[in-house]
Amino acid sequence: MPIPCARCNAPLPEWELSAGAATCIQCGSPNTVRAFPALLRPAPAADAAEAAIEGEAACFDHPTKRAVAACQQCGRFVCQLCAVDFGAEVLCPSCVSTGRGKAKAANPETSRTLYDSIALLTPLVSLLFFPLTLITAPGAVVFSFMRWDRPLSLVRRNRWRFVAAILVGGIETALWIWLAVYLAAQVRERLNT
Repeated sequence: MPIPCARCNAPLPEWELSAGAATCIQCGSPNTVRAFPALLRPAPAADAAEAAIEGEAACFDHPTKRAVAACQQCGRFVCQLCAVDFGAEVLCPSCVSTGRGKAKAANPETSRTLYDSIALLTPLVSLLFFPLTLITAPGAVVFSFMRWDRPLSLVRRNRWRFVAAILVGGIETALWIWLAVYLAAQVRERLNT
C-alpha cells in the first residue's frame, strides 16, 4: 500500500520511507513519514500449507484455505483462523456468536444483585414504619455479614454500603435495646411504689 504525499497525493518513493523523511518525486515537497515497519515490508506470500488443494475440504468462510476441523455444532469446515476451541470441542464463529448448543455457556454475566444496596436500604426504609425496625435493623446487620464476600457490581464499587448498613442497623438495634431496658426499669419502679 503506497503512502501518499501530503501535498499532491502522489505515492512517495519506498526507498526513502524507511529513513522517516521522503521527498515527493512529483511535486518535490518534503514529507515526514512515521509508519509501522510492517507497513513498509512486502506482504507475505500465502502459506502453501494453509492453501486448499483441489479435492481437500476448504474453510466455509475462507474458501482458499484448507480446513483443519469441522464445527461440532453445525458441521461446517473451519480453517485454523476460524476454529474456536471451546473446551474439548471445536466450534465455528457463527455457532459461538449465536450461542448455539454448548456455546451458550460462553455468555457473560450481564447483571448482579446489589446486596450492599439492599442491606443499606432495608433499615432506612423501615424507619418510615418505625416498629418494623425491631426486625429489619438486626436483619440488616446479619444480612451484611452474610453477603460481605459476594461480588458487588459489574462496575467498580466498594463495600461502604455494607458498613453503613451495619452502623444504621446497629444504632437502631441499640435504640430498641435501650427502649426495652428503659421500659423495664419504668415497670419495676411502678411495681416497687
